[in-house]
Amino acid sequence: MEKIAFEIEEATIKVIQQAFEEEVLTSVELVQAYLDRIEVYDKNGPKINSVLSINPDALKIAEELDSMRGQEGQGPLYGIPVLVKDNINTTDDMPTTAGAIALKDNFAIEDAFIASQLRQAGAIILGKVNLSEWAYFMADEQAPSGYSALGGQVLNPYGADVFEAGSVGGSSSGTGASIASNFAVVGIGTETSGSILSPASANSIVGIKPTVGLVSRTGIIPIAESQDTAGPMARTVADAAITLGILTGVDERDPATEQSLGKGLTDYTAHLKVDGLSGARIGIDYSYLNDKEPEERAIIEEAMAEMEAQGAIIVEVAIPQQEFESDVMWYEFKRGVNAYLSTVPEEVPVKSLADVIEFNKQDPDMRMKFGQANLEKAESLSDDPADPVYLEHREIDLRMSTTEGIDQVMAEYGLDALLFQNNRGAAKPARAGYPSITVPAGYTSKGLPVGVTFSGLAWSEPRLIELAYSYEQATKKRVAPKFE
Repeated sequence: MEKIAFEIEEATIKVIQQAFEEEVLTSVELVQAYLDRIEVYDKNGPKINSVLSINPDALKIAEELDSMRGQEGQGPLYGIPVLVKDNINTTDDMPTTAGAIALKDNFAIEDAFIASQLRQAGAIILGKVNLSEWAYFMADEQAPSGYSALGGQVLNPYGADVFEAGSVGGSSSGTGASIASNFAVVGIGTETSGSILSPASANSIVGIKPTVGLVSRTGIIPIAESQDTAGPMARTVADAAITLGILTGVDERDPATEQSLGKGLTDYTAHLKVDGLSGARIGIDYSYLNDKEPEERAIIEEAMAEMEAQGAIIVEVAIPQQEFESDVMWYEFKRGVNAYLSTVPEEVPVKSLADVIEFNKQDPDMRMKFGQANLEKAESLSDDPADPVYLEHREIDLRMSTTEGIDQVMAEYGLDALLFQNNRGAAKPARAGYPSITVPAGYTSKGLPVGVTFSGLAWSEPRLIELAYSYEQATKKRVAPKFE
């Protein structure tokens, strides 16, 4: 059969699998097309700078998968190229760096649990993507999202030469920018508080931040064990939902995943419901909208009207605020990073957080351009999980985000979900360990993307996917970035 040209821009998993089935496309051709596009637009042209390293075995893996196509048990990700955030261990000839020069030789000897699941599903790990260094937990807020000492600055594909550096969102900046730019089919990000939702909304893609425990964290450089999770980032809700089903599962090395038994799904596509908004009660606390940017607020208000047109009931609510300044993430970061660094290869010059801090001080202009205030604060705290101050802070976080926060509001108003702009409400569901999904909602007059985010109670991913898919299908706001 004669091959025909296949357009990879905005291609979905379903369309690609159909092309495979009709033998008008092979995985080798698809991988090569993405590699060519990365070369043209990521490394040259607008130089989005989202991809840190390419898997040197990607074409070989694609060839092997092509040779076995059609055998029993091949799922929707079979032969599909995926980009993963560079804080996720993979055993390909690519280091896992968190964007830090100190980890440039950190070649993992074992896949992260989710990397293994991707491979078992037949996905091709195409490469590792840049991120805000140490998942935006190194410097203070003066550092722009998307910058790492090892990888440099990721740019926003919707205005690489217009928007300021941090407009790309973070810390999964490279995942957001690369998937928006059509450098792979889907990507994997990680979130502690907003790090999937921020770059997904800033790059006009879909991001799912799962319930903590739905997706294993084994083999992922941590920030805070009580909040960390990985999750899918894609151009459509359907592709994100398909990928989420591949990532879920109980991992005996991550005890949090035991809670997902009987609650997590391996296939979320039954919840891709066009009428998902019909009769849904969705709460909005207007104090979370960005009043400094009236265009962005107008986009969210238009989104609410569009949801109402699909049968949703929008309810104004007041979410209790937490004024307390919690140090939970800093306490947990020290413990988690020390545990992770104790397992790195001998070639890596740092074996503890204290080592990282001293390593960076040896060449501050190159290794810590924006300082390392968060690293130093974490190092100053106790690493004892029974530390009374840590336990007090965690108790307050959990109570204020759940029983005196999201749980209370959703029960009082009978809500299916809460609605936020971009990642502006990320902290509360993050502290609770609750899920969120963000969907493209439009663009400002300058072209900056804006997203709407649905957040719910633990294990409510199926309902959130219904709401997000219904909104997406009714509006279809996403427009691909245009490169010259």
